[in-house]
Amino acid sequence: MQPSAAQLAELFTRAQAAAAHAYAPYSRFRVGAALLFDDNVVFTGCNVENASYGLSSCAERNALFRAVAERGGRPRIAAIAVANLNHAPSPPCGACRQVLAEFVSEDAVVLFPGESGLALAAVAFHDLLPHGFRLKRT
Repeated sequence: MQPSAAQLAELFTRAQAAAAHAYAPYSRFRVGAALLFDDNVVFTGCNVENASYGLSSCAERNALFRAVAERGGRPRIAAIAVANLNHAPSPPCGACRQVLAEFVSEDAVVLFPGESGLALAAVAFHDLLPHGFRLKRT
């Protein structure tokens, strides 16, 4: 499934709305993510920080874990949108890329604030994580 331009725009809007719910009292870097699955269902998440920084959780993983908790791991992610309220560049971090790799479709696209923090970059997921560990599907 290739998402349309309108679907990607709506997905980014939903990621921005999710960022408004972020709990980021330490970094003040509020991030939201929206995942579009190949059956047109969308799940959102936001980052949640903790005083023990290592126990914080990113928006992308929170959205994914919510989707799996509610529907299982079968549907594939067709598109991922990441937004932040700081107008900073913010592609998914390495940990999120690796976790998402288990659930993305072959042609999944990732939309995020690019170099200027305002202009959006759209990148094929496999270009963000070209040699990630993946479950061999049969």
